[in-house]
Amino acid sequence: MKLKTLLATGLLAAVMASPAVAQQISIKAGVLNDRSGLYADLSGEGSVIAARMAVEDFKAADKGIKVEIVSADHQNKPDVGSTIARQWYDQDGVDLILDVPTSSVALAVSQITKEKNKILINSGAGSSDLTGKACTPNTIHWTYDTYALAQGTGGAMVKAGGDTWFFMTADYAFGQALERDATAVITKAGGKVVGSVKTPFPGTDFSSFLLQAQASKAKVIGLANAGGDTVNSIKQAGEFGITQGGQKLAGLLTFISDVHALGLQAAQGLVLTEAFYWDKDDQTRAWSQRFAKANGGKMPTMVQAGVYAGMLHYLKAVEAAKTKDTAAVVAKMKATPTDDALFGKGSIEANGRTIHDMYLYEVKKPSESKGPWDYYKLVSTIPGKDAFQPVAESGCNLPK
Repeated sequence: MKLKTLLATGLLAAVMASPAVAQQISIKAGVLNDRSGLYADLSGEGSVIAARMAVEDFKAADKGIKVEIVSADHQNKPDVGSTIARQWYDQDGVDLILDVPTSSVALAVSQITKEKNKILINSGAGSSDLTGKACTPNTIHWTYDTYALAQGTGGAMVKAGGDTWFFMTADYAFGQALERDATAVITKAGGKVVGSVKTPFPGTDFSSFLLQAQASKAKVIGLANAGGDTVNSIKQAGEFGITQGGQKLAGLLTFISDVHALGLQAAQGLVLTEAFYWDKDDQTRAWSQRFAKANGGKMPTMVQAGVYAGMLHYLKAVEAAKTKDTAAVVAKMKATPTDDALFGKGSIEANGRTIHDMYLYEVKKPSESKGPWDYYKLVSTIPGKDAFQPVAESGCNLPK
């Protein structure tokens, strides 16, 4: 009996000391985005699916990490997003928030995340201020930002002869940051901004603004908007015959979901900057086909891909740090090179900006497309170090 007792005690001690039990960590992640409005297609439920895929691919449960994912609709309103974030952090035990398109919402949630000492991995919002003057130790900005979009689309179009611009700018934080960053790139490259107009956010009728842009005689009309606003702007520009008249449209933030909504007949020839394209290589194709099966046949946007990659890197950091402590996990995320099937190899800067390659694409003509979602042809690859703003120039005052 004593031998059996000793053996049982020893077995229990061994089980208690095993890594799987010793490292039991419970994480609650909240995907906060637009689930019903103009950004629902580019983020929405697809971002929740992407976060779940990251947990599955990481095999979190096998590594003693239990992950629960919750989601909510911020309705593109900073007050709604702030209320949800506070409730998640204060009452619901949420450890990190993911996605958060709409820069005004993201900037508010970023400050709340700092106040509550949690983690925000932003994929959906574009404002470069998130890692600039509004940077915090708690925010990681993953997929793209207004600086990178300006470097890509703005720089390319000036080089191609589009040296006079008129902006149609969504009147909130994202649109304003995008116009600012694009203007800097255009003027540095020798171009000139001849005018701009602020448009309501969200909007439906852009006709009066398009007429102003047309009357400006600018070679390029820069659309500093996104999602449904971009789609409506391009459709209505077609009705006015703007491109037929010789002016070019620059969709400064155009997602594959927008091109799908427009159709190739309307979108052909658009030049755009993306961080991710489903058909880039074998790895992106394999992942995207799995995603599409779970997302009603819709291929992923770069925002949804960024949610996956950000969640995956977070889980790697939790495993390596053996804790979900905010400071320890953020430090590990910044110290560990990023590496995944969707964005390849990269890094996270001291200000929280994730560095990876960006890509300049042109939308195919209908005759060039081989099937559904075959929409882009690569113009050029922009190395991460050239695509994103150097920390020293960002205005972020976090210590290195």
